Amino acid sequence: SAIPKGWCWSSSSSSSSSSGVCVCVFRGAVKMCSESLEQKLQLVYSSIKSYPDFPNQGIIFRDIFPLFQDPKAFSAVIDLFEDHLRKKFPKIDLFVGLDARGFLFAPILAQRFGIGFVPVRKKGKLPGPTLSVSYTLEYGKAEVEMQCDAVQANQKVVVIDDLIATGGTLSAACELLNKMGANILECLVLIELKALNGVKKLNCVPFHALVEF
Repeated sequence: SAIPKGWCWSSSSSSSSSSGVCVCVFRGAVKMCSESLEQKLQLVYSSIKSYPDFPNQGIIFRDIFPLFQDPKAFSAVIDLFEDHLRKKFPKIDLFVGLDARGFLFAPILAQRFGIGFVPVRKKGKLPGPTLSVSYTLEYGKAEVEMQCDAVQANQKVVVIDDLIATGGTLSAACELLNKMGANILECLVLIELKALNGVKKLNCVPFHALVEF
């Protein structure tokens, strides 16, 4: 059977190298994963490199770029995103990717689903009429924007980024889309940094991550 909706590979998961069996964690429960998707999750997880004390002391930087050096690992990410979305949503109108690493995943998923992709960019990067939202960072503020005609009212959209940490950028993107009248189906990321509790800032917008640290 396929991995149930919402399951992900977690750094707190345990595995047996001798048997090749993994355990996936979901909301405190434990369940065996299906073999094919389990192998893809293991490949993705093992391809993410960790760098202690970067960029600052006490921070562990999760580097996703080794995934792109291995076509099989990158394909596994897209396959897992696609599998999750097709099982959960009968209809998606648009993929919305966040500047900048959301652009690495969202256009490819849009191509697979045969639908459009639109970007959320940093302020000042888009031509024409735009709508913007500011949000607070640890040391100051930032602003993101979209072109005013990029999303139509009631379109069903999935928002994609590489990672959620404190949740500020994803939350701002959701605020933008709500102002434009979009129907946000879900925020979808590769990595969730659980300790930072960024999901709380999404204000109950559905959320899914492939990997947790």
